[in-house]
Amino acid sequence: NLKMQAFRIKGGKKLKGEVRPQGAKNEALQIICATLLTTEKVIIKNIPDIIDINKLISLLISLGVKVEKLDPNKYSFKADNINLSYLKSEQFKIDGKSLRGSIMIVGPLLARFGKAYIPRPGGDKIGRRRLDTHFEGLIKLGAKFSYNKEDYFYGVESKKLKGAYILLDEASVTGTANVLMASVLAEGKTTIYNAACEPYIQQLCKLLSSMGAKISGVGSNLLTIEGTSSLRGAEHSVLPDMIEIGSWIGLAAMTKSNIRIKDVSWENLGVIPNVFRSLGISLLKEGDDIIIPEHDKGYEITNYIDGSILSISDAPWPGFSPDLLSIILVIATQARGSVLIHQKMFESRLFFVDKLIDMGAKIILCDPHRATVIGHDFKSLLKATSMSSPDIRAGISLLIAALSAKGVSVIQNIEQIDRGYESIDTRLRALGASIERI
Repeated sequence: NLKMQAFRIKGGKKLKGEVRPQGAKNEALQIICATLLTTEKVIIKNIPDIIDINKLISLLISLGVKVEKLDPNKYSFKADNINLSYLKSEQFKIDGKSLRGSIMIVGPLLARFGKAYIPRPGGDKIGRRRLDTHFEGLIKLGAKFSYNKEDYFYGVESKKLKGAYILLDEASVTGTANVLMASVLAEGKTTIYNAACEPYIQQLCKLLSSMGAKISGVGSNLLTIEGTSSLRGAEHSVLPDMIEIGSWIGLAAMTKSNIRIKDVSWENLGVIPNVFRSLGISLLKEGDDIIIPEHDKGYEITNYIDGSILSISDAPWPGFSPDLLSIILVIATQARGSVLIHQKMFESRLFFVDKLIDMGAKIILCDPHRATVIGHDFKSLLKATSMSSPDIRAGISLLIAALSAKGVSVIQNIEQIDRGYESIDTRLRALGASIERI
């Protein structure tokens, strides 16, 4: 049982070597759902072997999709014989609820079969508004929703989806993906404005186009789709996970290690390298790799030109990803200088800082959205401690803190790390880290 597992980490070791990032979890979730749009075979490479993805794959198998594992990270999907009755089963209510990504099967199923069901998703604490973007977009295309309050179960159906002008109420990545997948099989033209334009969405557009969809405006926040009656099979390779790449950069700097991160897809990293550089971290580009040299003299935060304190905040792409703010916060604890971390997009993502304060970090939590970090400049190391991981990204941040700390730390509830990071302990040991599962 993963819930009972923990990591024991002996901190303070320098690491060395190279690491290859896994495929992007958030892209893979969308791409796998898109295989439901065609009866033909879709082959996907670079799928990460992590809990969230494996749950979605087994959900598709229950739906009747023929799934073949061709290599450790390569699968083929063939959705030519879908069993829609599974969606009405008690089992689906359990399977679907434990996985946030399951919402994205709705667009494809609705477009192809005229009906779908959604259990109210669980997963991270994300509040209710999140699904409204999906629903409103699908309603504009002609879907009708029914909601069963007893067991939190949504039904949705439509005779024939028709293209429409849709202005999303927020640039939700999964919302954009869902509406986009529904619209490629709708009748006529659909315009999605305020669409998310993350590399993940660009990749989804790329796959859909190679399946025969007609999409223009890829990479912008205005997508135009000419509906088509059916799609064909295709092959696709998932981008490396930029959140994981950011995690490795932070880990290298904070443990003063020399690490090469292989094949990072530089052109899809956006502002990420620059944000790390603003904290004084050296990143060298060599081919498509990132090399982080040993930061023996530490790293110094660059203030703004007028001398005011640097502020790092998250924003929808091409802004800085909210998932990386917790990493930035941790590595700032050992920087020279101070920084204000402003978490704009989510509530309660900063609450893990009390664990870092317990470890001796100098952090002032201004309010649920803002924390000021005063760096130690390695003059005093963090102290090892015992802690529990509240969510995926805080989990990896606490792991980085533990690897740089003095002494032995224990992190409980590591299912939250395994949900998003493939065999992280094995890969850390390969770099020389002292970490074991207990």
